[in-house]
Amino acid sequence: MHLKSAALALLAAVAATTVQAGETAPADASAATRAANAVLLDRLPFADKRDFEDAARGFLGSVPGGEIRAADGRVLWSQQQFDFLKDETAPATVNPSLWRQARLNTIHGLFKVTDRVYQVRGLDVANMTIVEGDTGLIVIDALTIPEAAKAGLELYYAHRPRKPVVAVIYTHAHADHFGGVRGLISDADVAAGRAVVIAPDGFMAHATAENVLAGNAMSRRAQYQFGPLLPPGERGLVDTGLGKTVSRGAPGLIAPTDVITRPIDTRRVDGVDIEFQLAPGSESPAEMHLYFPQFRVLDMAENATRTMHNLYTLRGAEVRDGSAWSRYLGEALQRYGDRTDVLIAQHHWPTFDPALARELLANQRDLYKYTNDQALRLANQGLKPADISAALKPPPGLEQDWATHGYYGTLSHNAKAVYQKYLGWYDANPANLDPLPTVEQAKKTIAYMGGAKAVLKRAREDYARGEYRWVAQVTSQLVFADPTDRAARELGAAALEQLGYQSESAIWRNAYLTGAQELRQGAPKAAGITTLSADVLKGVDLPTFFDFLGVRLNGERAAGKRLVMNWTFADRNETYVLNLEHAALTWLKTAPDPRADVTLTLDRPTLDAVTLKQLTLPQALASGRVKVQGDPRRLTEFLGLLDDFSPTFPIIEPPAAP
Repeated sequence: MHLKSAALALLAAVAATTVQAGETAPADASAATRAANAVLLDRLPFADKRDFEDAARGFLGSVPGGEIRAADGRVLWSQQQFDFLKDETAPATVNPSLWRQARLNTIHGLFKVTDRVYQVRGLDVANMTIVEGDTGLIVIDALTIPEAAKAGLELYYAHRPRKPVVAVIYTHAHADHFGGVRGLISDADVAAGRAVVIAPDGFMAHATAENVLAGNAMSRRAQYQFGPLLPPGERGLVDTGLGKTVSRGAPGLIAPTDVITRPIDTRRVDGVDIEFQLAPGSESPAEMHLYFPQFRVLDMAENATRTMHNLYTLRGAEVRDGSAWSRYLGEALQRYGDRTDVLIAQHHWPTFDPALARELLANQRDLYKYTNDQALRLANQGLKPADISAALKPPPGLEQDWATHGYYGTLSHNAKAVYQKYLGWYDANPANLDPLPTVEQAKKTIAYMGGAKAVLKRAREDYARGEYRWVAQVTSQLVFADPTDRAARELGAAALEQLGYQSESAIWRNAYLTGAQELRQGAPKAAGITTLSADVLKGVDLPTFFDFLGVRLNGERAAGKRLVMNWTFADRNETYVLNLEHAALTWLKTAPDPRADVTLTLDRPTLDAVTLKQLTLPQALASGRVKVQGDPRRLTEFLGLLDDFSPTFPIIEPPAAP
């Protein structure tokens, strides 16, 4: 995932908010929405039940209610909240194609894939695959939190012999695939050689750095993508496309002991032969596929699942390379296709028919290449990003393949991602080179259109005609021009809501419905998704830490300031010299600067404790864990130049002035 990052933005959700007195509750589907959704019933092959058969095949059992609790009794994961999906018929408020996908993702428990290969599915947003070695277990991906991984392992033990975990394999650098590792093994297991951790090249850097520098923005945006504040239900959260939702809790991380660096590499792990195919720059910057020749099982990680994935994730991240992604799938098909009896992935359900497995790989290969190439074809004809998205239709011949539908990524926003990757944000129209800031532009636009009352009147007429995309756009201008305009907020919320009800993409639905919720209720009072845990922070290298200090530096307050600081880490025998000048913070790993204004001596565990607010800087100074030479007031002055970021900044209305 994303948190596919996910990325770590795929982390804990908070309890759903309730509608307060005086607020408008979610509405029913309009006539236009009902008509749009009804069209799909005749166009798509709903009579084909093979996916439901494959998703249920090999079922051995599950945890009661699909529920996982913390030691203190808090519910961290529950499938019960999605019991409303038991009805096969989609309500008018949910796209019927998405309803089908959401129902498939409720099938949860332990499943036998083939002899010695099992999967835990539906106890988190991702899957945990368990391969039986000669003496122990090889676990592929550890879910998001330790409690989920432990529950999955105990479920396995309820049906299979209790053998130790001797290897954990991370397929890629998103938290829903590594965060639960401490529910499987410990640092002591690794130190004693009882367990190994295998990961693709670049794993640690990408598992941590991506979620630090822009982590606060990613976390806030992830609330829109995953919908943790939406109440589950026919008018709220139904799915994320890749799975139900994200488990609540803190992820862990144990560093790899064995890194796969060759494009094709092999290992024998506890008597099991594994062939690794690196796929960097695909769904994750660090990702790999796994082939098990003894079992004729191919695991495609998150690169060939039952959805069109993201070339650009709505929470925000670097754009992924659709052409490279397609090439990796083609290479996997060529190398393993004729040797594969069962195709699995770390989301969704297996493909048990070898011919259908090859077909799925080929269709996914063509899906990403089509998106990449056709978007570029239209860009080379001069079309702008929005026009490219409007012009592109699904690849010919693939619409009847459910796995190519956009339950997570979409053809629309992936096409824009291709444009961004190759051409960037600027569409070459000079009128868009230096546009007015958002609020000023909104005020001018509304004034040109005859004022708020006139705009609102016409917007209501367009809403009645079912023109929800335009109504959402124009009411957004009204709200940015005047955030107190209640009528504009309500109409905008109503339009977003209908767009959500029509969306086949779960994350589009979540974004639309979260936007509607915040137009009605305002931004949340507390953060619902976090990006850092103690384990993850330990994996952040010091260069990234100092870069993040630069990100937090308030340029206006730092104007005219000059400062040189030595940060010496005694446990590593390393010094970083920080230089503040021209409102820019730069650093070098070098010998201490004798002219420094301040020298700090500490160790990395102390830095982590202060960063996690487990220890205050005054406490660290008083205890001697941090020693300061020079003028300590300069350190205090520097810390006063750093911004603290709000995890609940507004999105559907103007943020506070920086």
